[in-house]
Amino acid sequence: LVTGHTSQDMKKLIKEELEKESYDLIHVETSYVLQNVPKTTLPIVLVEHNVEYLVYKKYADSSSILVKPLLYLDILKLKKQEESFWKSVTKLVAVSKTEKKIMKREDTVVVPNGVDTDKFSADEKLKEVKKELTVLFIGDFKWMQNRDSVEFILTKIWPKIDLRYNAKLKIVGKHIPENIKALKTKNVIFDENALDTVKVYREADILLAPIRVGGGTSYKILEAMASGVCVVTTDLGTEGLKAVSGKHLLVGNTKEEIITKLKLLLTDSKLRNKLIVSARKFVEDNYDWKKIVNVLELVYKSVKNA
Repeated sequence: LVTGHTSQDMKKLIKEELEKESYDLIHVETSYVLQNVPKTTLPIVLVEHNVEYLVYKKYADSSSILVKPLLYLDILKLKKQEESFWKSVTKLVAVSKTEKKIMKREDTVVVPNGVDTDKFSADEKLKEVKKELTVLFIGDFKWMQNRDSVEFILTKIWPKIDLRYNAKLKIVGKHIPENIKALKTKNVIFDENALDTVKVYREADILLAPIRVGGGTSYKILEAMASGVCVVTTDLGTEGLKAVSGKHLLVGNTKEEIITKLKLLLTDSKLRNKLIVSARKFVEDNYDWKKIVNVLELVYKSVKNA
């Protein structure tokens, strides 16, 4: 793993590594990393977490009419670049059938995001009795969809959760923008230094993930469900998942729906326990890495033996 370098530095380091050691293939996580791979005869497996140009398009669609033309021009460039990357690699992997359809490459393999169910545990959640519940948002703030979600939470959702609900909001992620920190109110905690995601989920009761921009399948939702943390999200947040609202998590798309679902979880411990049990089993049955890794291994074998 090499980080903190320019693209040219990365290319040089990867080239030196390929010359020094023998490898069967190169696994690349997301297309924006592919530019760092030097010319090589090794097969390349590209794994896409979502379709980036569509993420930005959803953002542009809601932008001012004055800036839309410039944004759409950038989106067109990004679309062409992504499509070029998809065609150039030996094997393309998508995280859901939705992305595979968009990529328009017949041999694309669907390998869903997964969770290490041994690492994340829900056992203790059913035994806990808390006077104050912790509502969690977790994400990398370099991504537009996370900045959008937190601004939405702090301006539209959390002001409606008054003190009688006896809850605090914890926002976890590196490099939280100052304009978001400026929205802090009572019972809101910012944490930019959390290193242990297992501990973060262990201390949380509800994951609030009003994803309005994005795609793919969300790691945070799967990790929360595996950890016994109830989830409130949007239809977009469950895109690519088989999760059912009311059984595995709660889904709302408008401000009012999300507030209602959040208040319901804050006041109904029986519902929380029901979701904890069914969500954990759902992840074990469908998104356990021990099962998913077998699909990825078949992808590796197919390019190695081609």
